[in-house]
Order: sequence, then C-alpha cells, then structure tokens
Amino acid sequence: MEIKGKIKKISETVQISDRFRKREFVVEYASNPDYPQALQFELVQDRCELLDSFEVGQEVEIFFDLRGREWTNPQGQVKYFNTLQAWKLVAEQSSAGVSAPNSTQATSVPPPQEKPGWLENETSDDLPF
Repeated sequence: MEIKGKIKKISETVQISDRFRKREFVVEYASNPDYPQALQFELVQDRCELLDSFEVGQEVEIFFDLRGREWTNPQGQVKYFNTLQAWKLVAEQSSAGVSAPNSTQATSVPPPQEKPGWLENETSDDLPF
C-alpha cells in the first residue's frame, strides 16, 4: 500500500530489546482537506535510518504494510491492534520546482511540426506495396 502526506512528527529510534528496534513518525494525510488525518507509522530494524534524510513539514510518499495482531488481556478480553509498518519513503517534489526547469527548457525548443518533414513530399498514390 502507499499514500502521500506531510510529515508532522519524527521520533527517535527506540531499542525495544537486544535484537529489535523501531522508530515512529506521524504523517498528516489529507484525502479530504477539511478533515486531515494524523497517521502514525513505524519503521523497524535497519529501516529506522530511512527517516534520517527527512524533516518535519516535508511531503513524502510512504510505502507500507498493514499489520494486525490479537491480544488477550488478563481479564480474558480479546483486543485487536493495527500497525502501519513503513518500508520505503520517497520525497515528493514540489510542483513549482518541477515545472520551472521544464518551462525554461520548453521555450528554447521549437514547437513540434504537425507532421514529419518526410511526409510533406509524399503523394497520396505513392504506396510501398
């Protein structure tokens, strides 16, 4: 699965045990801009370093897996927990930054012809077969 959003919070890496560590971050996801959602993701093990090159406020695309587990409390009640476990982060390019280089490049390139030059000298009865 993947979504795009803005990083709202980045936590430090936490060592849970000798062999397990995780790092959490929160993304503001605005599928409906009137009601943005704060979604918490986690990175585990060697993926914790993926966040090092990102900062709060940055737009990002997150690739993640949805994890769930069942837990029975001491009173015998069954509870369910979900986790969004990210495995890849991609920085989103701002639309202004992308269009600016293309617009200067587009002005230096001549507009395309309606049909290629080799077709202009062809007659309608000149068939190759």
